[in-house]
Amino acid sequence: MRTSRFFLSTLKEAPSDAEVVSHKLMLRAGMIKRLAGGIYTWMPIGLRIVRKVERIVREEMNRAGAIELSMPAVQPAELWQESGRWDKYGPELLRCKDRHQRDFVIGPTHEEVITDVVRKEVKSYRQLPLHFYQIQVKFRDEIRPRFGVMRGREFLMKDGYSFHGSFEDLQREYRNMFDTYSRIFNRLGLKFRAVAADTGSIGGTGSHEFHVLADSGEDGLAYCPDSDYAANVELAEAVAPAGGRAPARMAMRKVSTPGRTRCEDVADLLEVPLTQTVKAIALVLAGSEPDRVGRFALILLRGDHGLNEVKTQKIVGEFRFARDDEIVAALGCQPGYIGSVGVAAEVPVYADRSVAVMSDFVCGANEAGFHFVGVNFGRDAGEPTVVADFRDVVAGDPSPDGRGRLELCRGIEVGHIFQLRTKYAEALKCCFLDEAGQSRVMEMGCYGIGVTRVVGAAIEQGHDERGIVFPAAIAPFEVCIVPMGYGKSEAVRAAADALYADLIAAGIDVLLDDRNERPGVMFAEMELIGIPHRVVVGERGLAKGALEYKGRLDTASEMVPVAAIGQFLKERLCR
Repeated sequence: MRTSRFFLSTLKEAPSDAEVVSHKLMLRAGMIKRLAGGIYTWMPIGLRIVRKVERIVREEMNRAGAIELSMPAVQPAELWQESGRWDKYGPELLRCKDRHQRDFVIGPTHEEVITDVVRKEVKSYRQLPLHFYQIQVKFRDEIRPRFGVMRGREFLMKDGYSFHGSFEDLQREYRNMFDTYSRIFNRLGLKFRAVAADTGSIGGTGSHEFHVLADSGEDGLAYCPDSDYAANVELAEAVAPAGGRAPARMAMRKVSTPGRTRCEDVADLLEVPLTQTVKAIALVLAGSEPDRVGRFALILLRGDHGLNEVKTQKIVGEFRFARDDEIVAALGCQPGYIGSVGVAAEVPVYADRSVAVMSDFVCGANEAGFHFVGVNFGRDAGEPTVVADFRDVVAGDPSPDGRGRLELCRGIEVGHIFQLRTKYAEALKCCFLDEAGQSRVMEMGCYGIGVTRVVGAAIEQGHDERGIVFPAAIAPFEVCIVPMGYGKSEAVRAAADALYADLIAAGIDVLLDDRNERPGVMFAEMELIGIPHRVVVGERGLAKGALEYKGRLDTASEMVPVAAIGQFLKERLCR
């Protein structure tokens, strides 16, 4: 491609509303143009990158035995009502009516549609297993779209769905997809980690997320450098402390702690370790029936730990944090001084594993300005109603697999695979006849990759002060040729054209910058848009029979003989 026949539209500065690095650089590089909140036009330079991601995804999915199709973006409400997600999905589901006032949705995902296809087409175990996938635009009406393509409302996604006659076969395909996704992200040239994850609104049992590692990532990841263990912090297990509870050695006493509502402040005042304090978090648990009043409850955490809301919901069910007036009504005390001593028997008290083994600890006295010191379960406070894992893991915690200590990092989720099991197949009556002629519900898997999100994640992972640093596999062009005086020097023009033709013939994706621009402008734009290899053609170099080569991350350029430049670039690209 020649720049004179292409469209480049770069900016020196990013718009003021651009928040994260990828958003700023994509706008500056002219890859995307904002149409509305969370909705972008992909410009030619950006679309080239998207298509390269698509190609790798498609090749690996086909290699894995999946079959591509294309499903409608507009879906009838009846399918969503049949699955039960019409009411459950929430405001992210964009609903609309046609001219006949029939309800439709703009698809954020396609479980219902593909299950409807399969239930109509597949009747026998002989037709299973099946795995269909598509690469298609999705729409989720985010309440606050932000970060450019990282959390947009409209996005391109690869979503795949597999159907099986047994759970064992679903597990086989799940492993196949785990390996396939690993190959995809390796081919994309990204540093990533696969982690055990929560299934979220999609549902099902087993789940793994694939995260591009980046300091700007929204998700916290826990991993063990000495083993293969990795999990999203939402799911990572905080192992119970070794050993039991030590016997009480102190008498409980009330101490004055005026204005000290945080465990850190109380620990400083009393000159005790933060790990010896216990904080109480007040919740209101959802009733078992719609008109039932919620129940007040407490969760106890060690002072240095944070509540994990995903784990908590799995244990206690739906909940919300109690309001100040509800805390006063239940405990007679403002937040900041509450604890489990003297709590009414009907109030359930949930304790994290680390709290359950504590003795002689500090906690709120349920009286403003006071805490108790030397508190012990059984003697001073009732034993917890439930002991479980309620907290976020922290660096240094034992790995759940027993093979080392956990470390934490940040990641950007770009892929997610699920064992849906029979959630949608049961709801939509997607069945088959087994070998005995008996009707059985199909097992399902679901596998997604955020294609456009991959582009943003790659930039978050690869950039510097000059612009984007793309992996060669998804860069808009692999090589750029920058001639010095293309329109003025016959020798430069001839050499640049010859090199351009040779690289094209060799199957290398190359951009020849044949504009009448100053060298500094051309260099800056090629670095901004992330082309990994640059060749400069100049009269002085040609006089010596050489061209100037510089890799995107190289600190210095090097001269390469004209006759050797083609092989030189092939070797660089193969790396």
